Amino acid sequence: MKVAIHPSWKKELADEFEKDYFKNLTEFVKAEYSENTCYPKGSDIFSAFDHSTFSNTKVVILGQDPYHGVGQANGLSFSVNDGIQIPPSLQNIFKEIAEDLGKPVPNSGNLERWANQGVLLLNATLTVRAHQAGSHQKKGWEQFTDRVIEIISSEKENVVFLLWGGYAKKKGAKIDSSKHLILTSGHPSPLSANRGYWFGNKHFSKANEYLKENGKEPIDW
Repeated sequence: MKVAIHPSWKKELADEFEKDYFKNLTEFVKAEYSENTCYPKGSDIFSAFDHSTFSNTKVVILGQDPYHGVGQANGLSFSVNDGIQIPPSLQNIFKEIAEDLGKPVPNSGNLERWANQGVLLLNATLTVRAHQAGSHQKKGWEQFTDRVIEIISSEKENVVFLLWGGYAKKKGAKIDSSKHLILTSGHPSPLSANRGYWFGNKHFSKANEYLKENGKEPIDW
C-alpha cells in the first residue's frame, strides 16, 4: 500500500501500513474525504512527519484531534495556517513561552517553524470531518500513532515528550522514561489553564536544557 509519508518514516512504519487495521483505516478515510468535507486537506494528513523526519525528531508534542473549522488544520498538532485566528489553547502556549523564555508572542499560529527543527507535532487522530470534533476517532488512527510513539521510544534516545492533559498522558505509557524526558502538565485549553494547571510549567526551557545536556540543538520556540 502506498502512503504519502516521508521516506524516513515509511521505512520505520512499513509493517504498520500492511496491517489490516491500517488498510481499513485507509478505506474509511478515502470514503470520508470523497463524501464529506474533512480536514486537514489530503496532502497535509502526514504533514507532521514530512516536516520532522525520523532522524531529526527530538521533541514530541501530542495533540488529540485536528481542528475542525474552515482553513484551520494543517496537519500539525496545535498549529493553524497563516492568516487564521490563533485558537485559545495555542494562545496559552505562546503566553507560557513568553513567560518562560521572554520571547514575544508571534502573529501567526503556524508552527511549521517548530516542526522544521525536529518537533513532531503529532495528533492522536490525523483526520476529522468538518465541524464534528472527534468524528474520526476509534477508526484506527490511535493504534497507528501509538505505534509511532513506541518506535520513537524504542529506537531513539533523549527525546523530549511534552504531554499536556489527561489524554496525552495516557499515551505516555508507551514511552521508556529511562532514556527519554517526559514532561506532563494540564492542557493549555482555557478550562485547564485558568484553573492553574498550565501556566508556569516551564516546559519549553526544561526541554531546551535537556536537549543541550544531551548534545542537541535547543529549539527556537
